[in-house]
Amino acid sequence: MGNSTSCCVSSSPKLRRNTHSRLEPYRPEPELSREDTGCNLQHISDRENIDELNMEYNPSEHPRASTIFLSKSQTDVREKRKSLYVNHQHPSGPMRRKYSSCSTIFLDDSTVSQPNLKYTIKCVSLAIYYHIKNRNVDGRMLLDIFDEKLHPLSKSDVPSDYDKHDPEQKQIYRFVRMLFSAAQLTAECAIVTLVYLERLLTYAEIDISPANWKRIVLGAILLASKVWDDQAVWNVDYCQILKDITVEDMNELERQFLELLQFNINVPSSVYAKYYFDLRSLSEANNINFPLEPLSRDKAQKLEAISRLCDDKYKDLRKAAKKRSVSADNLTVVRWSPAIIS
Repeated sequence: MGNSTSCCVSSSPKLRRNTHSRLEPYRPEPELSREDTGCNLQHISDRENIDELNMEYNPSEHPRASTIFLSKSQTDVREKRKSLYVNHQHPSGPMRRKYSSCSTIFLDDSTVSQPNLKYTIKCVSLAIYYHIKNRNVDGRMLLDIFDEKLHPLSKSDVPSDYDKHDPEQKQIYRFVRMLFSAAQLTAECAIVTLVYLERLLTYAEIDISPANWKRIVLGAILLASKVWDDQAVWNVDYCQILKDITVEDMNELERQFLELLQFNINVPSSVYAKYYFDLRSLSEANNINFPLEPLSRDKAQKLEAISRLCDDKYKDLRKAAKKRSVSADNLTVVRWSPAIIS
């Protein structure tokens, strides 16, 4: 019988045995604070607005945060008073923009999934140009790994005033175009390159300047080509393009670039699309027109087939949604009513 008593006692949440087999009321132990437990994790309520802060300082991670290059280019765009709608050389000169008519329809061959390579590189080079031109001149530190004086890309002597003169947009374009042509990289890789470049400037809290722009761009291209392209370009391949640079230097550049990015190489599709459309806005503000070509019969048939396929899928979704609503209307609703017991 004593066993039954012990079983009842052990199952009671309010009673427990002491060392003398006596029953005493259960006294709950006091709760330990965060300092006592050594746990300094934030409460979830303290982290509710963390995404808003990250959006403000990390535009390369959040689709709603404005890109840095577009904001840096606004000053020059206002000064030049360039229109987003009328694009011409001179009021009396020939118009550059082509307009569709009843007989001919002009289409842009650049899309977010298949951007035009040449004009995407032009826009990325222009974004880098605005980064350098409108950089903060508050004496931010210059990391040694990106300093072209300490790590030259060629055997020719680096001028003593290498950090004084801003590069022209054409110079940046030729450098980027040379790397992309030699390594056979895609236009999508150029957009990811710009994402990594702005992420580096945000994470490392540095500015891109005449002294470091080549090595920063090289590191961003090197990383983007390995992450984005299926057939990655090896570091030794870049040494074949830049013949005076060593493999050890390329490896160290890649390693430190990754560390400064905190190994965050993820590029969401929404962020990629934001950078693509912001580059399009930058091109329109600077009179860089993406090529237009007349709509051919083959492309018209393909567009019609795609439209028909999307229309069929839309109809199927409408039917499925209608069936779900009908089945929901036929559900028997159980209503509770008061019962009278006599």
